[in-house]
Amino acid sequence: MKLHEYQAKEVLASYGVPVPEGRVTYFPDDAWMVSMELGLPVVLKAQVLTGGRGKAGGVKIARTSDEVREVAQELFGKKLVTKQTGPEGVVIRKLLVEKAADIERELYFSIVIDRTTSRPTVIASKRGGMSIEEVAEKYPEDIIKIPIDPVVGFLPYQIRRLKYDLDLMAQEKEAAKLFSALYKVFVEKDCSLLELNPLVVLKSGHLLAVDAKMDIDDNALYRRKDISKMRDLTEADPDELEARFSGLNFIKLTGNIGCMVNGAGLAMTTMDVIKLAGGEPANFLDVGGEATPETIAKGFEIITRDPKVKAMFINIFGGIVRCDKVANGIIQALNRVKVDIPVVIRLTGMNREEGMEILKKAPMKFYVANDLREAAEMITRLAKENTQSTNSKKENKEDKKEK
Repeated sequence: MKLHEYQAKEVLASYGVPVPEGRVTYFPDDAWMVSMELGLPVVLKAQVLTGGRGKAGGVKIARTSDEVREVAQELFGKKLVTKQTGPEGVVIRKLLVEKAADIERELYFSIVIDRTTSRPTVIASKRGGMSIEEVAEKYPEDIIKIPIDPVVGFLPYQIRRLKYDLDLMAQEKEAAKLFSALYKVFVEKDCSLLELNPLVVLKSGHLLAVDAKMDIDDNALYRRKDISKMRDLTEADPDELEARFSGLNFIKLTGNIGCMVNGAGLAMTTMDVIKLAGGEPANFLDVGGEATPETIAKGFEIITRDPKVKAMFINIFGGIVRCDKVANGIIQALNRVKVDIPVVIRLTGMNREEGMEILKKAPMKFYVANDLREAAEMITRLAKENTQSTNSKKENKEDKKEK
C-alpha cells in the first residue's frame, strides 16, 4: 500500500522527523488561502501515487499570490504522465502546499527490504534530488549501503558511519536522532520502503525531509488500522479493487492473453511460459487455493471486460482442491458469465483424469491442453488469430462507412 506524500509526512512528523510546514488542499482557492497563511514562496506538489512528479511538471514553485492561483488552476484536474503511470497518466485531485525551504544541499536516504539478505537495508547518497537508479548508474561510488540486523536494530556505529559518509558531522546529534526515528517508523509501521528524496541540509544548518515516500506491506495492514484508513481508493484500478474485495489477487498488465491461475507461484510461471511462447499476458490473477465457482466466475467477469483481452488461459493445479471439482466450477462459471473469446484450460494434479473427462463432455466450446507448453503455444496462437480477426472486422466497418 502506497501513501501520498502528505500522509507519509504526517506519520514522520508524529515520530519527531522534521518536515516542511504545509497542508493538503482540494481546490485552487484552498491552495491560495494556505499559501497566504504559510507565507510566500510556496511549493505546490501534486499528490498522486507515482514517482517522477517533478520531471512531469507536478511540482512547481510559486513566488507570488498570482502565481499560486495560476499554478493551482493549472495542476488541479491535470492528467500527470510519468514513466511509472504510462501514457494513460493519473488525474491530480489534490495538492500539497508547503513553505519553500532555503536549501544548501540535497541528500538521498531510504530504507528498503533487501530480499537477498532478508534484512532492512539503508541506502543513502550525497547526491539527492535525482533518482537513485540514475545515481547508481552514473555515480556508483556515491551509493552507501548499510544492512541492518533486525534483531539488534540500527546500531550507533552504523549511524556514525552514515553521518560521516554524508558529511553530517556538523549536524551530529540532529542526524543521529533523525536516522533513529526513521528506522523506528520503518519497523513500527511495517514499511517495505521509506524514502526521503531529498533529505536536505538547510542554510541554517538544520535537516529537513522535503520529500517523503512510504510503502506499507499489505500483509501487515490487519494490525495497522490507522494506516489502512489512509488508502486512497480513487487511484486504485477499479478492476483490481473489485478483485481485492472478492478475495482475488489481480494485477492488470498490458498484453492480450487473460490468465486465471490458482497460486501465485504458478501464476508467475504461467506468465513466463506465455512470454516464451511469444504471447503477452494481460493480467496476473490468482483465484486462491480452492478455485470455487464463485471466484472463477468473478475472474471471468473481470478479465473479459477488458477489450484488449483476445483469449483466456485457465491453468489450475489440483492440490487443495480436486481437478474434477475445479472442472465443475469452470462449467458453472461459464453458465453464469458470457465469454466470447477462446478459452484454453489446463488441469493437473489430483483427479486430473476425472476433471478432463468432465470438460470434454461439457456443452461449452473451449480448448483443453495436456501440458503447460502445449497450452501456452495454443493460447498464443488463438490470441493472435482473434486479434487479426478483430482488426479485419474494424477495417471492413471503416471501409463501409467511407463508401
